[in-house]
Parts: sequence; structure tokens; C-alpha cells
Amino acid sequence: MTRVKVEINDHVGVVTLNRPDKMNALDIPMFEAIIEAGDQMAKETSVRAVVLTGSGRAFCAGLDTANFANADGVNSQPLVNRTHGIANTWQQAAWTWRVLPVPVIAAVHGVAFGGGLQVMLGADIKYIAPDTKLSILEMKWGLIPDMAGTQLMRHTVRDDIIRELTYTNRVFSGEQAVKYGFATHVSENPLEDAMALAKEIAGKSPSAVVKAKKVLNDAPYLSVEDGLLMESREQDEIIRKKNQLEAVFSSLQKRPGNFEDFR
Repeated sequence: MTRVKVEINDHVGVVTLNRPDKMNALDIPMFEAIIEAGDQMAKETSVRAVVLTGSGRAFCAGLDTANFANADGVNSQPLVNRTHGIANTWQQAAWTWRVLPVPVIAAVHGVAFGGGLQVMLGADIKYIAPDTKLSILEMKWGLIPDMAGTQLMRHTVRDDIIRELTYTNRVFSGEQAVKYGFATHVSENPLEDAMALAKEIAGKSPSAVVKAKKVLNDAPYLSVEDGLLMESREQDEIIRKKNQLEAVFSSLQKRPGNFEDFR
């Protein structure tokens, strides 16, 4: 069975974790397939938004402990080795969605534990079913969250909440996830709502969307001076170009925009 399914339609990519018999738990092939899917989405210049979801009863139950207990599992490789730019392989499964040029919308249901929660955190926006169960689960196994989660959740979740949930691995709900800042919207149908938002974003100027994500990704790490300069530089690259002018004309003429792909 294909660990991750990828579909593209009308400029929207849909990436589905596809190991439903194991609640999409992360084994080595799943990690490899997630990263490959991220790489594919980055290369598909027609894709303007991505929906990330899971098949079956869960988004992702986290690490497949049976797989990682053997000598050839994740613990056999030094985690300090950088295999994907600033990240190692395990971090890249979450980080690939943060650095993808286009927005990623997660549709989350069932369970998002440990590594599954961190994969979810890589998305720009998260729709979540109210009864979803989530946990920063690593402490249960005597570990710390190390799949980029500490760098992702710190921007949206209060520090004391992060610490409590990390130290205790307490399970919390989808409704609490929105309250805490892990997710964006509670939804009775996360996939339907994520698809609707992805289609809306795909109808905007792709050059402006890509530049907006780039600026928003970098802004928390820049000084005010560098942040203001970055805004100006990125705007200079798209203003008065074809897609920007088309955004103006299509809006004034009350019609869908006819945009060129942009990466």
C-alpha cells in the first residue's frame, strides 16, 4: 500500500497519510513518503495550496513503536546529522510543510499524537474535529519532542501551556487545541473546510501568496529593520507584474483571475 497518496486538481494538492490499519503511525517508509510528497508539492509549479490529511480513523498516531524498537530504526542514526538543510530526516517530515512555498492546510481528525502532532504543526492553518485527541506524547517514552515541534508551536502556543503538555504528555481535545493555539478552527468536517479554503487561496495571485508565506515565515526571526526591508524587497519582485495587475483587473471586473504559475 502507498504510504502517502498525492492528488492534484485545480491547483490544489491533496496529501493523504495512508496507513489506516495503523492509524497512519510513522514508520520508516511513512517518513520517507511524507518527505517525498513534500518534495513533489514543492516541484509542482501548478500547485497553489496543499491540503494535508489522514485516511481512516486518525490523522496520525505518532511513531510506530514496534518499528522503532529494532536496531535499524530511528535510534540507529545520529539525530544531529543534518540530512535536509537545517533539519534531520525526522524533523523534515514536519518542517517540509512549513518551508513549502505555498500554504498548507491540515485537516485533522481522530488522533494526532507525538510525531503526528508535529507533522500537523508544519501546516500554515489547521482545521480540527472537536473530539480529536492530541498529545505531546514523547515524555511517555522518556523522550522530548524533536520533530521540529518546539520551533513550530512556540509561535502560536503559550510557553507555559507548551511546558505543561510536554512535561506530562496530557491528552487534550480538538476544541482545546484551538483554545491553546495548536489549531486554527474547530470543524465538524475538517477535510471539507480545508478543501474549501485551499480552493479559495488557489484563486488568488500565486505570486502574492508565495511571497506572503515567505515573509510570514521569516518575520519572527528578523529584526524590525530587516523585516521591513524584506517586505519591500519581496513586494518589488511582484508589484506591477502580470499577476499583480491581473489581481486588480479581475477584482474590478468581478471575475476569476487568470494567473500564471509562480515559483
